[in-house]
Amino acid sequence: MDFTNTIQISQMIINELAGSAFVHKMQGQLFKSQGFTKLGEKYIGHFNEEMAWVEKYTDRLLDLGVVPEVKVSSEAQLIEDPKAYIEADLKLQREGVETLYKAMPALAGDPTTYDLTKAYLLDEEEDLYWDEEQLELIEKIGLQNWLVKQL
Repeated sequence: MDFTNTIQISQMIINELAGSAFVHKMQGQLFKSQGFTKLGEKYIGHFNEEMAWVEKYTDRLLDLGVVPEVKVSSEAQLIEDPKAYIEADLKLQREGVETLYKAMPALAGDPTTYDLTKAYLLDEEEDLYWDEEQLELIEKIGLQNWLVKQL
């Protein structure tokens, strides 16, 4: 069986996700330091969740006899304004979900990785919807009221 697509896609997910997970961790710490405890905990929890996905994809590559390459090189600027960060995160979530949708057909020949990626895609869609919901909530109740909910 040819696992070329599995290896390439899994490797890409590991590296991209590990980088974005670290940014979520740092953003969470920033928000907590600003007094937005709930928002900070949300993003720190998101870091833990994303790293669990990195572990699953790493295990999959190891199961296939492939040692993952670590190429985490994303550079990001932390954003102090919570609304601006959610807007930026939403853009990245949309791009990530689109990338995963495009990758799915290439994984069809590997049901194990296909199912893993399908579950991961569902999780990423939930994160995208959360960002959208928060921005809608800000529009409905106002930024200050939303910020109070994040304390």
